[in-house]
Amino acid sequence: MKDSNYLSAHNAKHLWHPMAHPAEMQANPPAIITAGEGCTIRDADGSSMIDAVGGLWNVNLGYSCEVVKNAITEQLSELPFYSTFRGTTNDKAIELSEMLRDFFAPDGMVRSFFTSGGSDSVEIALRLARQYHKLRGESSRVKYISLKKGYHGTHTSCASVNGNSNFRMQYEPLMPGCYHIPAPYPYRNPFNETDPEKLAGHCIAAFEDEIAFQGAGTIAAFIMEPILGAGGVIPPHESFMPAIRNICDKYGILLIADEVITAYGRTGAWSGSRLWGVQSDMMCTAKAITNGYFPFGAVMLNQKIAEVFEEDTTGKAAIGSGYTYSGHPVGAAAAIACVKETVRLEVNKNAASRGKQIFEGVKKLVEKYEIIGDVRGGHGLMTALELTSDRTTKAAPKKDKVNAIYKSIYQNGVMVRVSGPNVILSPPLVISEKETAAIIDAIDAAMAANPL
Repeated sequence: MKDSNYLSAHNAKHLWHPMAHPAEMQANPPAIITAGEGCTIRDADGSSMIDAVGGLWNVNLGYSCEVVKNAITEQLSELPFYSTFRGTTNDKAIELSEMLRDFFAPDGMVRSFFTSGGSDSVEIALRLARQYHKLRGESSRVKYISLKKGYHGTHTSCASVNGNSNFRMQYEPLMPGCYHIPAPYPYRNPFNETDPEKLAGHCIAAFEDEIAFQGAGTIAAFIMEPILGAGGVIPPHESFMPAIRNICDKYGILLIADEVITAYGRTGAWSGSRLWGVQSDMMCTAKAITNGYFPFGAVMLNQKIAEVFEEDTTGKAAIGSGYTYSGHPVGAAAAIACVKETVRLEVNKNAASRGKQIFEGVKKLVEKYEIIGDVRGGHGLMTALELTSDRTTKAAPKKDKVNAIYKSIYQNGVMVRVSGPNVILSPPLVISEKETAAIIDAIDAAMAANPL
């Protein structure tokens, strides 16, 4: 590895970073992470910190999961690559598809389509939704409805169903036929409703109203995250997703659950859909499927979808979508090892208990610091603190203030993620009680050092 002086001198000079202004990265170079073990990472200056981001919601098993590393090494020695395009496949892809069928059986999923990551998975699900309706003779069903504040990736189709203008405005016009309804977000919503159950009712009514306006026969699918992640960790009321499921059934609309963040235990349940007692028609997964050690994803499909495609006799069910790395043997081997270890460790249980510890810990900080406007979470290891410069108006604080808090938390030995006014916490699911307490203490100290 190059020494720290070289890395610091060249940081952000030749590399454009996702979700960042190139000039800002050059003016304020990002932290250079050079090592990781367990739930701890180390930067180029030798400073160690607890990773309260979990990589990017994906390193559920931490940075030293030997069984996944060994599976990758062994597969590289056996078969480093072969495609799953027409007429060929590999043993690991077959084994993984059977494992995922069993893992997601309570969610009603029976088939897999492998991808290279989360955006790819969403792209495939949106495509298959349209194809499904065409196969059934309803070719007019081409539209999608999603939630404002929702995040579904960065492909053009994904950005089109995203509900945050930051991921849309610079790339418009996007894909036509995509519409959005208000998110069940009690802290900010157009109904000025703070009661989560009543707000869920308003948003459900907005969904039915949008269906009536667009015409039910024109809508292919509704896509949602069971808990909105990048939008600021927004868990809906428990009544919301079941009601969405019922409405989709009523009007023949497919329900796509974007489980890229929420699958594999992060919510305290094995899937976000299972948390709410809902079976969707398709589930988009990625991230934690390989613990972040290999780019990989999977779209899961239920029996209803499978039958329409597999019983087709016209030839129109041929899937005209795929990626060079779909079903990559190394990625599949990593996923097999990762899912086995995820289940063996029962990380969903630790996610539930440590998630409760974080949520209750940061909720107490609201009483101490006026800059904290809202705390959201309470379902596994997904928590957000929304900062404000004024609790009455809910105005966002200046960017410099948010950055100062982020740097203080970092200097206190914890890496967090900042997205707009939100400080997001999504540590590995194997995090300990002691490490969780250290995260809360680091945030507490940073807030004290940067008063409103």
